Amino acid sequence: MIIRGLESAAKGMISLMEQNDSTANNVANVNTIGYKKQVLTFQNIYDATVVDKNLKTEEYSPIGSLSVGSKVQKLTYDFAQGAFTQTGNTFDLAIQGDGFFKIEDYKTGEMSYTRNGAFTMNSQGFLTTKDGDYVMDERNRRIRIRTNGVVMNSMKDFIISERGQIEFVNKNDRITMQKIGIFDFSNKEDLRNIGGSKFVPKTGYLNPELKAEKFVIEQGALEMANTNIVNEMIKTISTTRNYESLSKVVKNSSDTLNEALKIARL
Repeated sequence: MIIRGLESAAKGMISLMEQNDSTANNVANVNTIGYKKQVLTFQNIYDATVVDKNLKTEEYSPIGSLSVGSKVQKLTYDFAQGAFTQTGNTFDLAIQGDGFFKIEDYKTGEMSYTRNGAFTMNSQGFLTTKDGDYVMDERNRRIRIRTNGVVMNSMKDFIISERGQIEFVNKNDRITMQKIGIFDFSNKEDLRNIGGSKFVPKTGYLNPELKAEKFVIEQGALEMANTNIVNEMIKTISTTRNYESLSKVVKNSSDTLNEALKIARL
């Protein structure tokens, strides 16, 4: 029983360490644009049956079960809406509702999805992320900003509608350009984070991209991380206290085991 208690407490401490790492990651990214907080789900490793022995009849009867520890079952992400911050920048975009911007890595050509809408226009006129990755339109093409020779007075001449339609508008001209693609997935638990607030599906053939429907794009704004710093700090305190409690269980069990070994030697 002592060994089982040690094992159970040790596994619980490992789980709490993983929980603390996840919480620390959420706190570290509280100011990261488009960041979605991590959520860990735990499960019992095994529930052992506890029985009572009748000393007269030598029969055993079950009286309940006892967990022998827990482990991380899966890591998912909370895709709840984050708060918006107003920037006023022409190509800063925030999605209200469902969906992601689709991004093409400028080095590898690999696609990913993000809620980080901090975009800019590069020297070739392409709409890109701050890292230089291309933003894709609704037909999976790179978005290129063209004014067709019309004189641009300021960046304010570029208007992006709630559905992602890019237009160049001044006193005399109105030029309709590409439409920003907003994509979604039926199973968001299948998405994994590849860094930089970018996600990709783990099993693309089972969870293909879909055209998002319930969304509104806000120009001149960015969606911040959906991490609640107060809740994360409370979680850290709770995790630390539980860890300390389990460490005491380990120490007490170890002391008891040492005493039992001493008596056995005698």
